[in-house]
Amino acid sequence: MIDWDRAPWNRWTFQHVSEMIPTARILRGESVAPLPMASGSLDSFTFADRDGQETTFGAMLDATFTDAMFVWKDGKVLHESYHNGMGPRSIHLLQSVSKSVTSAAMGCLVGDGLLDPAAPITTYLPELAETAWNGATLQHVLDMTSGTRFTEDYEVPDSDVGIMDYCSGWKPAPQGVDVAGWPSCIWDQILGLTVRDAEHGARFHYRSIETDVVAHAMMRVTGQRLHDIISERIWRPMGAAEDASISVDRAGYGLACGGISASLRDMARFGLMMLNDGRVGDRQVVPAEWCNDIRHGAHGLYDAETARDWPNGAYRNQFWVEDSKRGRHFCFGIFGQMVLVSPDTGLVAVKLSSWPDFIRDDLSGQTIAALEAVERAF
Repeated sequence: MIDWDRAPWNRWTFQHVSEMIPTARILRGESVAPLPMASGSLDSFTFADRDGQETTFGAMLDATFTDAMFVWKDGKVLHESYHNGMGPRSIHLLQSVSKSVTSAAMGCLVGDGLLDPAAPITTYLPELAETAWNGATLQHVLDMTSGTRFTEDYEVPDSDVGIMDYCSGWKPAPQGVDVAGWPSCIWDQILGLTVRDAEHGARFHYRSIETDVVAHAMMRVTGQRLHDIISERIWRPMGAAEDASISVDRAGYGLACGGISASLRDMARFGLMMLNDGRVGDRQVVPAEWCNDIRHGAHGLYDAETARDWPNGAYRNQFWVEDSKRGRHFCFGIFGQMVLVSPDTGLVAVKLSSWPDFIRDDLSGQTIAALEAVERAF
């Protein structure tokens, strides 16, 4: 199916990605980290939405095409619910939340001294000397402040991200488009990006391909495939209960920028790990220094629109930072995927969705308003 990842089919396909495209398993370990069951439900909790209208948490879930929702605050699971045929063991496409999972694994490699964010990206991928990334540091790529030109227009089949759909194995060739000169895998697409439209470090511009550059550096220094890196560094030590999956291209590369599928409770474990400075029980999974740098580090930049909404925030290490003073950060994915980690209030929330559109500020706003109300009330 050409448009398997679009509405209305995404209501089913986001829970069945491995039936649509090739995937690899991100294996869990033998030990599962305990996670309590919900102490109740927030369905009847009332709050004022962004328009000042009184509504309920349950109504918000229905209105925002929710597939699963988890809310934790101060040691308690306030809410856990499943919708649209999803269940506790179902795995769901994370879209760009995958970027943040990849970043957590990257932090482990930095902590082990295998990668240095301040080093030129060509230290790890010398082939990029012939691309627009020449001269960029690994940190530039992590913060999406390199000057490499890449068009992220989801509605244009032959935009750079449209080409990514093809070379990642997500989509066949667009009808009526000659793809004879297109790359056949993500690595070839990276090598073909040779135009720079800004100085490295001069501006933030969201480009999914940057995550895949980071992932190729991770694979180069470990000699492992990405799904094995994530399994070894995050999924097993985090105590995941279910295997996750990641879509793979024709070369067997796992799509770091958006290809991971995971269960709601395992993404809750991920969020709680980040809340607890990278710890799960008595085990330090992700270095605390990496978690602190995401929250409070020498942050990069935001575009004008995001800076207007979040003046104290920035995009750092593949996370969206709402407020670097409070340390609040999000993982976001198109079609309504979200993880919120709020160290100042002790809240973690995970929402898996299948919106009818790629980006819906109104639906995102409704969700965040509900969670802010929960923070104030509990």
